Amino acid sequence: MENLIPVISKLSQFISQMEESAKEQFNLSSLTFSQMHYLETINLLINPNITELAAAMKLSKPTVKVGIDKLIERDYVFKVQSDEDRRSAHIHLTEKGKLINLMHDYAHKRIAESITKKLDDNEQKILIKLLNTVFPEK
Repeated sequence: MENLIPVISKLSQFISQMEESAKEQFNLSSLTFSQMHYLETINLLINPNITELAAAMKLSKPTVKVGIDKLIERDYVFKVQSDEDRRSAHIHLTEKGKLINLMHDYAHKRIAESITKKLDDNEQKILIKLLNTVFPEK
């Protein structure tokens, strides 16, 4: 385990640098990492309500509500009242939010390209298998 800690630290720094570079490239420096994570999760869940988003992000509903309210103020998301349950609202990305999410996806693609260009096909398969073992699909 002692050998793994410095490698994880390097990986964390690498990912942070790549995401920060993408934020600068696309002039997104005013967005926090947390806000980008909200947008990414909303996109993955396809218009969740607050309860679904809180569960997926492992945060409390009040915390998520505050985060969403800030994103609404900045025109990254909007709410649509549920047809099934009028007490509930679904969160949608605005065009601006969708664009931010595409830019964030681009950063992930650059990270993957940077890693895979240093590995042969077999090493890539092994890395994918190991990461899927450590981070299984939910």
